[in-house]
Amino acid sequence: MIETVFRGEDLPVEDRFERWRDLAFESHSPHEIRTDHTADFHGTLRLLDLGVLQVTTFSCPPLDSARTPALIRRSDPEIYYLSVPLRGHMGVVQDDRETLVGQGELVMIGSSYPYRGLLGAEGGTVSAAEMLIPRALLRRPAGLADGRSALRVPGRSGMGALFIDFLTGLATDTTSYGSSDSARLGVVALELAGALLAHLLADQEPPETFQHALALRVHRYIHQHLTDPELTPERIAAAHHISVRSLHRLFHRQDTTVSAYIRRQRLERARRDLADPGLCTRPVHAIAARWGFPRPADFTRAFRAAYGMPPKDFRHLAQGTSRR
Repeated sequence: MIETVFRGEDLPVEDRFERWRDLAFESHSPHEIRTDHTADFHGTLRLLDLGVLQVTTFSCPPLDSARTPALIRRSDPEIYYLSVPLRGHMGVVQDDRETLVGQGELVMIGSSYPYRGLLGAEGGTVSAAEMLIPRALLRRPAGLADGRSALRVPGRSGMGALFIDFLTGLATDTTSYGSSDSARLGVVALELAGALLAHLLADQEPPETFQHALALRVHRYIHQHLTDPELTPERIAAAHHISVRSLHRLFHRQDTTVSAYIRRQRLERARRDLADPGLCTRPVHAIAARWGFPRPADFTRAFRAAYGMPPKDFRHLAQGTSRR
């Protein structure tokens, strides 16, 4: 698990606010930040990378923040923040709607639309836990707006309480998990977030976020190992702690097979190399072998079937066009 920890007391007081702000906001989602405590700033931050998402816990003096249209145009990670106050309260104004949450409640905010935020506490420090989920991974149940408005989620009982307990447990747990455990925790967190939203908005369809996140992880693994001749369904399944049958079902839902997906990605990488003028002296058979086709005849046959011409003809056409 990749962990980033910030403690204000480790830095000179004049450097603390800027460094905390950079870690808390600027690294992933720029905000305007205002506080009366820049000269005597005391803050902490712990960021956990769980693969498909991130979890963070932080403390700071009361402050105001703003995600402006200009900042969104400059950088938008397209994420949802699921935030839980641990001490103090949070206020959010988004799409002319004001949402205020305290301990035992959750607020969901989208990064792609402007909002103003307030962190406050009676005479002291604010602390909170947050889950940062890519919007593409969190299927919006029917009835959930497109993220223009902050969403308040009760958390005293039921699914809300379960999610808050899970999030705060992750944020405050000091256990150092291995990479495989971290990845599994990320997928579980994503599935739980999807279940929470489905429950909250009375969407009766079962959440599909687990399968979607798993598919993304499998695709990424395949792309990273396309040059490996031992890239087989058995190896891919073992790397993701699932059965080969489950892996085949995953690709069946995408109207393809594991082997067909790998072959298509390898052919596409070979096609790019053939079109690259910088590789014009590399033999076609060498490019084919690099991308998992040790037999030139097999490569030629597969390439012709995919692109309608032999690889040599494609190279001549592509590089001839690029030189014009």
